[in-house]
Amino acid sequence: MPPKKQVEEKKILLGRPGNNLKAGIVGLANVGKSTFFQAITKSPLGNPANYPFATIDPEEARVIVPSSRFDELCQIYKPASEVPAHLTVYDIAGLTKGASAGEGLGNAFLSHIRAVDSIYQVVRCFDDAEIIHIEGDVDPVRDLEIINEELRLKDIEFCEKALENSLKIAKRGGQSLEVKQEKEKAALIERITKLLQEGQRVANQTWTPKEVEAINSMFLLTAKPCIYLINLSERDYARKKNKHLLRIKEWVDKYSPGDLIIPFSVSLEEKLSTMSEEEQAEELKTLQTTSALPKIVTTMRQKLDLISFFTCGPDEVREWTIRKGTKAPQAAGVIHNDLMNTFILAQVMKYEDVIEYKDDAAIKSAGKLLQKGKDYVVEDGDIIYFRAGAGKN
Repeated sequence: MPPKKQVEEKKILLGRPGNNLKAGIVGLANVGKSTFFQAITKSPLGNPANYPFATIDPEEARVIVPSSRFDELCQIYKPASEVPAHLTVYDIAGLTKGASAGEGLGNAFLSHIRAVDSIYQVVRCFDDAEIIHIEGDVDPVRDLEIINEELRLKDIEFCEKALENSLKIAKRGGQSLEVKQEKEKAALIERITKLLQEGQRVANQTWTPKEVEAINSMFLLTAKPCIYLINLSERDYARKKNKHLLRIKEWVDKYSPGDLIIPFSVSLEEKLSTMSEEEQAEELKTLQTTSALPKIVTTMRQKLDLISFFTCGPDEVREWTIRKGTKAPQAAGVIHNDLMNTFILAQVMKYEDVIEYKDDAAIKSAGKLLQKGKDYVVEDGDIIYFRAGAGKN
């Protein structure tokens, strides 16, 4: 008999990101976080300055997710209102060595990270005598180690408190379900603490569905998916070379395996953000490069295993964000809980069919309007009309 085909088991991701996705920009002081925030959000909210802790409270702004599909659907339906998908970005105060023990703005910084779904970690790889580096010189691997250590130390502290609480219940004894669950949770926390002490991040491990639920309830800092943004000079970004890149990759492969590294130039993005589209095109043509911002936004959605579905009509075209594998009732719940609770069916059109027929009636006549029940797993790009009880649609 031929050998059974091995099916690769899909890794279960931590967190519960959805339509209101939140990403925090973190890093040491003076690495370009606030300037990056201004460039990506086209917002004057940030407070870039040449001294530590220029940003004290996290600034917040929404970034539109680039989507050619959304643009095409708006062209077809010509709606009164257009609502694209968005990413909420927070510019969080710069971290310093000792933040886990409350140094600098450590406690505020770490509490703000707990509130986001994911992290953009900005790492400085450019030399500039006029911009102070809080550690005295530019050494990105040292900076990575400082941030990794502070987040791990704080998570170990969280784990110690959680373990204490679980053991209190587990030591009651008996065979109750609660005692059994707390014993299992205590064993899990001990495993997490060990890997943190070994320098690893929680997000880069493989967990069972049951373990994921327990970890999600702990809001650990190292459980946040992370994308490393390597801040280069304009020259290095354009030529795609920098003396630190190989060392950074080696560090990420060892301590944050599977996480993405995206080189970019805050200096260039800041300059582009002040230009017209024609001026931007000319500048990028001269440098023979592209802006990294669209990739930075869309890659975070991919990292979190997120997809989009659309609701379309003459009143509104809107792009909604869900995690891959979401079933129709739960997708309806992203719009409103009532739609999930009284779900009847989903009328689904495929994006390709809408582009081809350009008319809902023609799609229906062609037999392309699909009737799907509660077990239907929504696919990326679906256009959906939900039918629910109590006349809610």
